[in-house]
Amino acid sequence: MIEFSDGMHEYVTTPVKRVLRLAGREVFYIETVNSRYRLEVRGREVALDGAVSGG
Repeated sequence: MIEFSDGMHEYVTTPVKRVLRLAGREVFYIETVNSRYRLEVRGREVALDGAVSGG
């Protein structure tokens, strides 16, 4: 599933043909049989050793 910045969601049900990444950047291009997507990673969650999970 792809989530867009405006809160919309899109399910990708076709196989991924290729994934390209811009060198030195967290920008990816994902191509399926009938669509192309640009994915930009703006932040990452970092897991901490010894962190307690809720639940």
